[in-house]
Amino acid sequence: DSILAADDLQREPVEVPEWGCGVWLRCLTGTEVDAWQQRVQKLTDGGKKPMPNLRASLLVKALCDSEGQSLLADADAEALGKQSSAVLSRLFDVASRLSALSKDDAEDLEKNSAGTPSDDSPSDLPATLN
Repeated sequence: DSILAADDLQREPVEVPEWGCGVWLRCLTGTEVDAWQQRVQKLTDGGKKPMPNLRASLLVKALCDSEGQSLLADADAEALGKQSSAVLSRLFDVASRLSALSKDDAEDLEKNSAGTPSDDSPSDLPATLN
């Protein structure tokens, strides 16, 4: 019972001077990460096609208030994707770290979403993403 009741979704504040404010990012749940990875897999046809707004599609799930309540919906990914790529990359890195997506996982997803799958390093992502 204590395991299932644990509040283990870390949150972290991040200053975004370009936006004139700070934001909070939270760890995604296991279910959210799995669904996001499956969505990337489906929309990229297994890495054969680019995925628009890859970073933004994760960030709409991770951006939250100080209590961990989501601020954006999936439908906001397109608008968020129009913001600075430098800011989105910085926030994506924090969200990835909080959600235990390794740097290799994130790089593999970005390569695959660009339509250039990489064979130079194995991924420890589930087979559905390879």
